[in-house]
Amino acid sequence: MHQFKELAIWKKSRLFCSEIYTVTSNFPSDEKFGITNQLRRASVSIPSNIAEGSSRNSNKDFSRFLEIAIGSCYEIETQLLIASDLNFIEQNKLQLLTNHLDEITKMISKFRSTIKL
Repeated sequence: MHQFKELAIWKKSRLFCSEIYTVTSNFPSDEKFGITNQLRRASVSIPSNIAEGSSRNSNKDFSRFLEIAIGSCYEIETQLLIASDLNFIEQNKLQLLTNHLDEITKMISKFRSTIKL
């Protein structure tokens, strides 16, 4: 079992979640149950899956939850690009968020590769 609160990937993904909430607060109000909700739920999913996976008794289970977290990263990237296509997010903010997301994805992938199954 891992102490998820001590994991850099959990800390960084939690901060990223706050960034997503901040940026989506400026999205059109009619998107509240659309892309805003989807982005927020997917961003919460990353640290949540890291935390849940860390409680599992096997590294195989933990690895699976990390895989799900990576899937959420790709989901968010797609949704951010769509939000940009719809002019809900400025290009410079998109670049900043995708850079943070790329860093998180790489960190999770690298950490996952170190887990002995």
